[in-house]
Amino acid sequence: MVLDSRPGTLRQAEVEVPTPGPGEILLRVRTCGVCRTDLHIIDGELERSRLPLIPGHQIVATVESGGPGSDRFKSGERVGVPWLGWTCGECEYCRSGRENLCERAVFTGYTTDGGYAEFAVADQDFCYPLPSQIPDAEVAPLLCAGMIGYRALRIAGDGERLGLYGFGSSAHILCQIAAAQGRRVFAFTQPGDVETQEFARSLGADWAGGSDQAPPEPLDAAIVFAPVGPLMVEALGQSARGARIVSAGIHMSDIPSFPYGLLWEERSLHSVANLTRADGDGLLKEASEAGVRTSVTTYALDQAQTALDDLRAGSVEGSLVLNVA
Repeated sequence: MVLDSRPGTLRQAEVEVPTPGPGEILLRVRTCGVCRTDLHIIDGELERSRLPLIPGHQIVATVESGGPGSDRFKSGERVGVPWLGWTCGECEYCRSGRENLCERAVFTGYTTDGGYAEFAVADQDFCYPLPSQIPDAEVAPLLCAGMIGYRALRIAGDGERLGLYGFGSSAHILCQIAAAQGRRVFAFTQPGDVETQEFARSLGADWAGGSDQAPPEPLDAAIVFAPVGPLMVEALGQSARGARIVSAGIHMSDIPSFPYGLLWEERSLHSVANLTRADGDGLLKEASEAGVRTSVTTYALDQAQTALDDLRAGSVEGSLVLNVA
């Protein structure tokens, strides 16, 4: 499924099977998660993407073959491919353990072709062996929704009372991990969305309500998944002293001005940019130990545009996944 322009819609196309270069592996795609970042790319809100582009960056695949020097994985082995596709390893960010900030980084399904296709290539050093007990469709959302959420959780700190604004793919994974860590989760949905609030409580949330409601207690930290800038201010207003408010999105509408009193008492605003391979390792380990279950709705590859439209409309609970195999 190919994107030709920004903004645009996807078209089905026959393309050549890609050839892996040095250190790369050719992958037969089994499933690929559908992410809100894909929407931002297709809508033209992220402007660095190559064109034409095959989107998709939550890829579950089996190894077909390798390019020169590719010996990390065996043929037939199941691997996962995340958003972060390659970094230089030489800049100040890479050398200080912050490869997520590498200025030369390559991103799967954004600056290089991704997994909305039957075949893809990826750098072997940025692929993950996957827990065997998690099925293809259910493990796909962990590769971005889970990993970005996990990084946001680490940045949010160790606070017990955690607010999650926007209860979609990332939040429904993170809720389970946070609950397993002994935190108390307060889930915020669109006002009046009773079904999603019940869904949040079923996954371990202590409380769930609309984003226009106050939680029963002040928040020690909050993660804002919805790309809505005013929610950052709303979360500040519901926070305790020293709270951290983290934006987990790659794109967000403008944050409106707010009185300094909301920020005082050592509250802070943070953003999350991409992920590191260590984030991925940590997420896969904790998700496996916590027995995380992802709620997924599957679509055929040629239904990718329909899946994106459903994601935009918020008409599907949990995660959306293309069943390519």
